[in-house]
Amino acid sequence: MHVVIVGAGIAGLCTAFELRSRGVRVTLCDPDPAGGASHAAAGMLAPAAEIVWGQDRLHQMMADSAQLYPELVARVQQATGATVAYRQNPTMVVAAEAADRQALAELEEVRHRLGLPTQMLLGSQARRREPALAGNIAGALVFPEDHQVDPRSLTGILIEHFGQDLIREQVSEVEHCGATARVHTQTGRVLEADQVLLATGLGQVPGTPRLPLRAVHGDILRLHLPAHLHPLLTHTVRGVVHRRNVYLVPRSDGSIVLGASSREDGNDLVSVEALYTLLDDARRLVPGIMDASLREVIARPRPGTPDDRPIIDRVDAHTVVSNGFFRHGVLLAPLGARIASDLLLGADPGTHRGLLGLHRFPVAASSTSH
Repeated sequence: MHVVIVGAGIAGLCTAFELRSRGVRVTLCDPDPAGGASHAAAGMLAPAAEIVWGQDRLHQMMADSAQLYPELVARVQQATGATVAYRQNPTMVVAAEAADRQALAELEEVRHRLGLPTQMLLGSQARRREPALAGNIAGALVFPEDHQVDPRSLTGILIEHFGQDLIREQVSEVEHCGATARVHTQTGRVLEADQVLLATGLGQVPGTPRLPLRAVHGDILRLHLPAHLHPLLTHTVRGVVHRRNVYLVPRSDGSIVLGASSREDGNDLVSVEALYTLLDDARRLVPGIMDASLREVIARPRPGTPDDRPIIDRVDAHTVVSNGFFRHGVLLAPLGARIASDLLLGADPGTHRGLLGLHRFPVAASSTSH
């Protein structure tokens, strides 16, 4: 069997790796592999800390996918001989002031439903664990089993792994030809495929279903700290400041990823307002970041669906879609890869499929882009 995957972000790459591990021939097409939302993502693998009220089904999928990451990382390292930048460091959710402590109580409730261990700390206890925290924080909640991956490390290794099987060209059309599909690129190349996976993010390919996606932009910063401050943090710190969310993710090289805004204003450029707010909120939690240098500021759009759950579903005899991962593309990549692979190979994708079907959006399911 030959599967062509249109889109080489983290979802497409992880699905390609899963398929190849099952003995399937895979070709990926993307003019800028992992250059979209995957390039900007911080890579927090913290399902309970990512809660949005009323999304229990999504929370369970996130928890299930997080548990798959150690195995995925081990398999990638064994197959490639490269070391993935993966750390099993805890998450500390910090309330900046007393009014923000309600957010910790809500997280505790979700933690109880998901069966995840946590530890509630007073502000003084949190500062003993993380001396860089501000002296006036109101409290914290620790998730000891959380972890993180650097998406640029993981996707970079997979891009190199697929080598010539990754075609850096834009797909211009997907057409059905009896028992097979044909994937056309803008240079005139034609790829014959038994199955096609569409993992295109916000991009639409003629001849494929038009998905109900919206662009949710996120601004994110990367900070470089002087050597004498390494490490500034040992936990991933997720802060709640006036009910606004901010996170600081420490990397092994001593740098920190700071993010992320969530805006739907259609602006592809970095928002000065979002940049200022993120820096100010982070400074209130971890004053030491003021000693850092600014290494990078970028903004990327993330594909979101109306209910914020991804779409992973078969749309016709030759085509499966895997899209709409919103803020959770990195976290959901291992589980999404397994479900998409099962669908492509005609296997039972398990209990999650019913929650991810395109049938949730009947108007979209019946429309096609041209």
